[in-house]
Amino acid sequence: MTKNRFLTGAAVVVLLGAAGLAPARAQTGTAPTQAASDAARLVPAATGAAVQTIPGMPPVIDASNIYSEARPGNVNPEVAKDPARIYVPNLRSNDVYVIDPATMKVVDRFPVGKSPQHVVPSWDLRTIWATNNAEGTTAGSLTPIDPRTGKPGVPVPVDDPYNMYFTPDGKSAIVVAEARKRLDFRDPHSMQMQGSVEAPECRGINHAGFSIDGRYAIFTCEFGGMLAKVDTVNRQLIGYLKLSKGGMPQDILTAPNGKTFYVADMHADGVFIVDGDTFRETGFIPTGVGTHGIYPSRDAKFMYVANRGSHKVHGPRHSKEGSVSVIDFATNQVIRTWPIPGGGSPDMGNVSEDGKLLWLSGRFDDVVYAIDTTTGAMTSIPVGAEPHGLTVWPQPGRYSVGHTGIMR
Repeated sequence: MTKNRFLTGAAVVVLLGAAGLAPARAQTGTAPTQAASDAARLVPAATGAAVQTIPGMPPVIDASNIYSEARPGNVNPEVAKDPARIYVPNLRSNDVYVIDPATMKVVDRFPVGKSPQHVVPSWDLRTIWATNNAEGTTAGSLTPIDPRTGKPGVPVPVDDPYNMYFTPDGKSAIVVAEARKRLDFRDPHSMQMQGSVEAPECRGINHAGFSIDGRYAIFTCEFGGMLAKVDTVNRQLIGYLKLSKGGMPQDILTAPNGKTFYVADMHADGVFIVDGDTFRETGFIPTGVGTHGIYPSRDAKFMYVANRGSHKVHGPRHSKEGSVSVIDFATNQVIRTWPIPGGGSPDMGNVSEDGKLLWLSGRFDDVVYAIDTTTGAMTSIPVGAEPHGLTVWPQPGRYSVGHTGIMR
């Protein structure tokens, strides 16, 4: 394949069943408090277009920017009462550290289950979940954290919760059972099972991006070098897309237009561009060694890409290759690169409510980085052993689709 920034070769797509998606149908269950009525699903967007969302999903306000409601200052009044905190899951010390962003100090720590991977804000923004997938065992659990008090509750036994998402209608949590090659749809509050989607070819299924209308999601297959597309309404696997470089896809981010997807690949050292509707690879943007996490800026003009500095799952400390790339959504070009002073391993995190700081875990260096999004200046804060998918709280937006707080 060509090594130019944009690829023109045909992508390999395997479709299961009929092409496209089956007609949407409503699911049973209590309607979420912020959901639009079915009658209001056809909503004029700010651009003059209209997006027909799945039943119960809040309307799309701006069809050109699905992150328009996650702009600075647009914080739900209840969420605004929560103290500002950074919640950091530490994979090897089996705990969560809590940082006060005002002082840049650790103000609390508490044990959770075995192998906490991510801290995930719920769809309704009133619970933060630590996903403890208990690597190598069947003792997985979800630890609820009350964002008002910052304290953990009683863990809920759940099989292999490597990561977790929420359908945009708020009716289901999607527990990503990575080792099982499976997506478990569960009640978003009780975590009782609703149904599962098997993805037998998707080895290392772990991260997802949702379409603008909520009708499908695309998941990365870390150890298979491919993507899996899933019908979120009918809970069906649609098909697979083998990436041209056959690397190790990690995080995936939906573009502001809700149709383009960006896939961080740790072996390809860059970001693949994928058209979600046609499920075809359309380009590639080189960034840095060990490309891993992707997060949008609060104004949705840029995406921040964490380059972990190594191709290894368990990489070295203080890697000189560790960096953060800033990509312009409009041009798909890297406009800045910020190296980690002294070397490091930026992994996953999120952006502050005002958009002025990018918070990322330093996976192999047992630290958290707070990065000024204007200058790239960094503050390093020691935490527990092997921090992973931290979240920033509060965040603006109407609802969370999961991971470390992808807000809409």
